[in-house]
Amino acid sequence: MTKKEIASQIATQLGTTHQDALRIIQETLDSIIETGRVELRNFGVFEVKHRASRKARNPKTGEVVDVKEKHVVTFKPGKVMEEKVGPVFGPFRPKSLRGASLVPSQPLGSAALACLPLTASNL
Repeated sequence: MTKKEIASQIATQLGTTHQDALRIIQETLDSIIETGRVELRNFGVFEVKHRASRKARNPKTGEVVDVKEKHVVTFKPGKVMEEKVGPVFGPFRPKSLRGASLVPSQPLGSAALACLPLTASNL
């Protein structure tokens, strides 16, 4: 769905003009950049985070390369959003996200993942 399509739906539902709806959407998106964090209850949190410069390795050549510092936009889904859509990362979410005990202590290969039974205890 594009911003234009969202604006059309908002304009129709609220009985306002398409331009007003577009302006509201754009202001919301601009506030993410200006404030660095926008929390939409039951939907999620958009946040601008700083990534420090670091050394990385080119997987093809094995050469060490410098990765410059940068800012990235992250999204963490809210509880209601996650309940409706499902877990963003499946049964093995990163520790930084909810349910740290759900992350396996060692990485599992594809063969191990295929054999893993999906139960409530490992979701």
